[in-house]
Amino acid sequence: MDIIETIKSQIESNPVLIYMKGSPNQPQCGFSARSSQALMACGERFAYIDILANPDIRASLPGYANWPTFPQLWVKGELIGGCDIICEMADSGELQTLIKENVAKESAEEG
Repeated sequence: MDIIETIKSQIESNPVLIYMKGSPNQPQCGFSARSSQALMACGERFAYIDILANPDIRASLPGYANWPTFPQLWVKGELIGGCDIICEMADSGELQTLIKENVAKESAEEG
């Protein structure tokens, strides 16, 4: 499977996915730290991909997503944005609503 197919598969198989530097518990940059903290505050499970451990994804995702920076938050296959957008949505309450609705939908579809 080529790297674009891998990226597509990751995005399609995870209702909430963040591509970040490091992990939520050990972020490797301030933007990734702020973004993952905002996601964790939503209280729902989410997947993450450490782009530092996956240089092919790090190199290919910006072109695929048409978004040049990391982190990148994807919800139900749609790019939501980076740190500024994630934090603005968290501050307004939009992020919690978006995450809860999509994780609940996923659980209902599986059940």
